[in-house]
Amino acid sequence: MPPAAPATPGTPSAPATPGTPGTVTVFASPTSWIESDAVDQCHQVAALDGMLHVAGMPDLHPGKGAPIGAAMASTVLYPLLVGSDIGCGIAVFPIALKRVVPERLAARFPDLDLEPDADDPAWDALDEVPGHVEGLGTVGRGNHFVELAQVGTVLEPDHAARLGLAAGDVVLIVHSGSRGLGEQILRAHTEVHGAGPAADPAGYLAEHDHAVRWASANRRLIAARVALALGARPTEPVVDMCHNSVEYGGGVYLHRKGAAPGDGRDVLVAGTRGTPSYLVAAHAGPDANHSVAHGAGRKMSRSDALRRGRAKHTVEELRRTPVGSFVVCGDRQLLFEEAPTAYKRIEQVIGDLVGHGLATPVATTVPLVTYKTADLGSGERRDRREERRKRGRR
Repeated sequence: MPPAAPATPGTPSAPATPGTPGTVTVFASPTSWIESDAVDQCHQVAALDGMLHVAGMPDLHPGKGAPIGAAMASTVLYPLLVGSDIGCGIAVFPIALKRVVPERLAARFPDLDLEPDADDPAWDALDEVPGHVEGLGTVGRGNHFVELAQVGTVLEPDHAARLGLAAGDVVLIVHSGSRGLGEQILRAHTEVHGAGPAADPAGYLAEHDHAVRWASANRRLIAARVALALGARPTEPVVDMCHNSVEYGGGVYLHRKGAAPGDGRDVLVAGTRGTPSYLVAAHAGPDANHSVAHGAGRKMSRSDALRRGRAKHTVEELRRTPVGSFVVCGDRQLLFEEAPTAYKRIEQVIGDLVGHGLATPVATTVPLVTYKTADLGSGERRDRREERRKRGRR
């Protein structure tokens, strides 16, 4: 349904009036699919103490306790508005492959549900290991993924060239976050304070910043593992932007949950495994809390996607996509939950960003192989995983 009529855009840097809700703006066209529950959550957040302005992105959808696809400015720090996967983001790595045969490359992806061995050369991609290593180098579940993709249409050649990208180039796209670390940080807060503000904002920010760095290192390690498994050299990312975070400045905490920084940086706005993604140059202003969308955004709950998907598709059908790419996913339920039809049209999301002056598309990326979770089809692979688990790896 169309979004509720937005309030007059607020000025995030303006002081909050006690007892007065913050303003809400949803940056979506009347033809965009925005659930009323998501808009209601935006207004619920706007009513929190100290809230100044809530900006809903065109991928806005309901979340647990807070909307996903929103940037929320407040004079008070609320950890719940960042969520558990602190530092989750999307990075893009160029990769040079001698031959690109998607079906063969799909079979060579490493098991990214397990941490790399201590002697794995992928570790060399990190300048330093950010603290504990539990979970480091693993993707996780949900909407996380690793994708081998090809640069498709280049819309801004000069900008793409500055990033070292051209049509036909192959890239690795890694969408993952801080794994169990971010969850531990949020749980430590909610067990004492629930959905309330941080009692020690400086202490929370220190832990938050560590999780953001950890998540970025995680994406680098994942990309290095895949590159080496495919016979390529690891590279530095040309884009690496998190979309679950909080920034502090000028007395204001800017919470982003499923929203990427839009203050002049480049962002990969993820489509689905069956559609292109869009690399955009973001230039959002204060009305949008200097933020842009992070992806297509769900239009179905996981339970609905599972129920409808099983009625329409077979597992084998979902392992191939409308663009001809291959999907690596050993979890049949996840295969249905994350089907392309569970998400909004990425073209509509990008159109809304452009229409509201928040971003300029630079290039598209088209999936070749999308990894969700290891396909343990062979007994040999299952045995190897079990052996590693017995050595204490999870």
